[in-house]
Amino acid sequence: MKDTAKITFYGGTETVTGANFLLEIDGKKILIDCGLTQGLELAEDTNWDPFLYDPKDIDILFITHSHIDHIGKIPKLINEGFQGKIYSTKPTQALTLPMLEDTAGILSKNKYFNLDKIYTEENIKKAFERWSSFDYHEVISITPNLNVVLKDAGHILGSAMIEFIYSGKKIVFTGDLGNSPSPLLPDTEKITDADYLIMESVYGDRNHESRNDRKSLLEKVIKDNYKRKGTLIMPTFSLERSQELLFELDNLVENNRIPVMPIFFDSPLAIRLTEIFKQFRNYFNDGAQKAFSKDKYIFDFPGLHSTLHTKESQMINDAPNPKIIIAGSGMSSGGRIVHHEKHFLPDPNNTILLTGYQSLGTLGRQIEEGAKKIHISGEEVNVKAHVETILGYSGHKDSDGLLQFVEDMKDKVKKVFVVMGEPKSAMFLAQKIKDNLGVNTLVPKEGDSIIINFTN
Repeated sequence: MKDTAKITFYGGTETVTGANFLLEIDGKKILIDCGLTQGLELAEDTNWDPFLYDPKDIDILFITHSHIDHIGKIPKLINEGFQGKIYSTKPTQALTLPMLEDTAGILSKNKYFNLDKIYTEENIKKAFERWSSFDYHEVISITPNLNVVLKDAGHILGSAMIEFIYSGKKIVFTGDLGNSPSPLLPDTEKITDADYLIMESVYGDRNHESRNDRKSLLEKVIKDNYKRKGTLIMPTFSLERSQELLFELDNLVENNRIPVMPIFFDSPLAIRLTEIFKQFRNYFNDGAQKAFSKDKYIFDFPGLHSTLHTKESQMINDAPNPKIIIAGSGMSSGGRIVHHEKHFLPDPNNTILLTGYQSLGTLGRQIEEGAKKIHISGEEVNVKAHVETILGYSGHKDSDGLLQFVEDMKDKVKKVFVVMGEPKSAMFLAQKIKDNLGVNTLVPKEGDSIIINFTN
């Protein structure tokens, strides 16, 4: 048994997306996540460079959760010779199939990089032939000396922190950490005994408004837009954010907190994912489970119209105001929302509501930062609509939440490695942890490797 392990940061450094970390331990090569790097496009061109490791040498790929920036390069990994096993929670496995199929449908049209040869049904099928899923807290034996346990990250349905337990020491990869409390999910589990922590930092340099305020803010935005007889458009991530907002809107509608108006759920992928959520309702928090036991239609309510087909989506423009449109993608980097933005942003009576992180370079980030003109499909579009932001619906912990997460383990943890954040955010969080907790905290760059010595 060796007394060292090696972690190499192949993605997810100096950026929010592209999670890809390699842990070499006890003779095994184990990947944690294999995601797409995303910006203005669904996938940046750098994604198609060769992996900086040989996929044939990888024994196991652990997936923290099923967002595309954590799973999107699995078909590429398969295509380049990966023969190992894939492990995750059960909801993550179920959600990954429609997420990958949707991504494949978009990327396979890119002939420049021959992506139609990579994002194939066959490669996706091969991935699921290698896939095993587990419950939270189930002990997964990798070698006689190495065990793994999945803990609830509270980020999206099935999201997991991955604990590697070796030689009496614990290495934890957080994946993305949830902004607890969530309308649907249990709180992020506390971890008090990690020796080494690799953690996200999406909101490392800023805080959200209170989770308690988010529903009242949502109600206010809806009512203000209704008074103007406008259209409220909500760019929304198909996975988790859409389901949370449907749950919140159901509550507002059922309790007569907002006026009756058409609400269009204009995302075929989100509609499909919502059906999977219903299958895994035992993963909801107690409040959501009780709501579901009383009302099996918590994701459906009077006035909601789910538009699967393109023709139905196009007809939304002609529906009378006031109305609400929920559509993907969450950062306006593609999907049906960009067509609605093109149509509705020039009208000052309308509103665009941003409820999630907007990556650098995305259309959503331009709108969030106050751009008066943007370009959609080569056309200049004036932004005259009201721009509103509610960060309380973010799926990520804010700066204080991240600090608290580390504080729970401050007496045990030896080193913290801050990843999955823009440079400013990651550096701010690292300094905050050092200043407030006195914990040795580093911000690795892409390609950096660190050696963990278990005898120390």
